[in-house]
Amino acid sequence: MPTDIQTTLLQIIKERIVGSDTIGNVLADVLHISSDAAYRRNRNETPFTIHEVQKLCKHFNISFDALTDVRENQVFFEYSPLYNYDFSLENYLEGMLNALRNLSKCTNPKITLTTNNIAIFQLLNFPHLTRFRLYFWAKTHLQIEEYKDALFEEEKLTDNAYSMGYEILQRYVKIPSVECYDPEFLRGLIRQIQYYSSAHLFKDPAYPLQLLDEMKLLGDHIKEQATLGKKFIYRQQPPAGGNEYELYINATINADNTFYYSSKEQDGLYLAHNHLNYLHTTNPTYISESKSILDKQLANSSIISKVNESQRNAFFYQLEKHIDRARMRIQLELEA
Repeated sequence: MPTDIQTTLLQIIKERIVGSDTIGNVLADVLHISSDAAYRRNRNETPFTIHEVQKLCKHFNISFDALTDVRENQVFFEYSPLYNYDFSLENYLEGMLNALRNLSKCTNPKITLTTNNIAIFQLLNFPHLTRFRLYFWAKTHLQIEEYKDALFEEEKLTDNAYSMGYEILQRYVKIPSVECYDPEFLRGLIRQIQYYSSAHLFKDPAYPLQLLDEMKLLGDHIKEQATLGKKFIYRQQPPAGGNEYELYINATINADNTFYYSSKEQDGLYLAHNHLNYLHTTNPTYISESKSILDKQLANSSIISKVNESQRNAFFYQLEKHIDRARMRIQLELEA
């Protein structure tokens, strides 16, 4: 195998190793070779066989084509193809949980994210809102055939879905995060609830009122976390230490949902894609440029966690009023 291709493959693998693992241990485990043989391959003294390359690409989900023609202006992303996507709450949560499990293994992990409409981790405090948002994506945005004639109805979450959602929240609140919202925060989700109500797409016409009530509780919970500067799960007590939460408000608009994570071992970036899907990359150049833009965006925003009480209260007051107006319109339609 050409040395430059082997070097590129090793570099991609190193970027994807999390925690205290080493390239030598990883190669030995995946290829079932001795540590000495693994380190010879790591030093390019022994070339990978084609079968070893196949094993590594499959294990780390690496495209072989990406190894053969890497250019400076190209960035390789991982994503979940829609053609084999299972539109269940469990499947959606599984991807999030795996990402947070890997990040939790790292040393001093941190999160910086911008939110366009929905703070997906905070939304998990209210699983029925999460389920509605995923259903809307499948039925309306992607027009999945099995949802074509279905009406949305309240269903009890499976034990597995509840367990995964709870673990995601547990891991999320323990990782320090800097988050940036904008004036459109949650407005899109409110419009989606109103749309389904007006289009008679709820099996129970009164159910959208329950969803809007949960949205008010969500706003109150985020406000309480911002006041304390600490993240914690809904209906639990805030911790005495840790769980740092910095919340900023961008007075204009956040162009997208960007999730940047950093640690001693690895940095990475998730970008929202096709509404609720996501792209993931560990490309150092792309991440560096994206982090620079995030830093500038935060510098032009106002922090409302722990400080700026007036601005914080105004932001959540406007959100509450927006929810109240939506609820009133739906109530009037039900009474008509």
